Amino acid sequence: MRRFHYSILLIAVIAGLSLAVTADDQFSVHVDGQGNISLPRDFRATMAHLGSWYVPQGGASGFHDVYTEQASIEAFRKTGQFPDGATLVKELRASHAQNYTTGTNVSYATAEIKQWFVMIKDSQGRFADNPLWGDGWGWALYMVDDRSKNVATDYEIDCKGCHVPAQQTDWVYIEAYPTLRSAAD
Repeated sequence: MRRFHYSILLIAVIAGLSLAVTADDQFSVHVDGQGNISLPRDFRATMAHLGSWYVPQGGASGFHDVYTEQASIEAFRKTGQFPDGATLVKELRASHAQNYTTGTNVSYATAEIKQWFVMIKDSQGRFADNPLWGDGWGWALYMVDDRSKNVATDYEIDCKGCHVPAQQTDWVYIEAYPTLRSAAD
C-alpha cells in the first residue's frame, strides 16, 4: 500500500512539473516565438467584457469595447495587476444615434467594426529585440481588411502616445473597467 502512495505521489509531482513547463513554455497562445501577436479568434465569446468607452467625435469615434480572459480578471482582482500573458482586446465599432423612448440622441454600437487593438502583458521583457514590445506589454493594431496582419510597426510610435496618460496604471485606462472590481466594491 505504501508503494502505491509513493507511486501516486511521484506521478503527481511529475504531472505538476509537466504542467509548470507547459505553462512557462506557453506564455500566450496569441504570441509566437518571435513575439508576433495574433488577433484572438472569437474573443467576444471566449473572453470577458471589461467595459466600454464611447468617443463621440473624431477618427476614433464610436464604442471601444474591451475584453480579456476570465483568469486575468481574477488575477487583477487579487493583485491589482494584469498577469504575464494577459490579453486585452479593444474592438472599435462605429456608432449611430437616434431618439428612443429612453431619451433623445441615444448612441449605440453598430455592426461596423473600425479596427482592433491588442495588448499582451509581459513583465519579463521576453521580446526585447521586437519593436512592438516594451513598457511591459506587446502592442498590436489590426484593420478590418486583414485580420491576420498587425499594422503597427513600432509601439513607441504607433501605440504608446495614446497610453501616456495611463502610465501610472500600467499603460491601461482601468477606470472604465468595472469588471476588474469585485461586486462588493
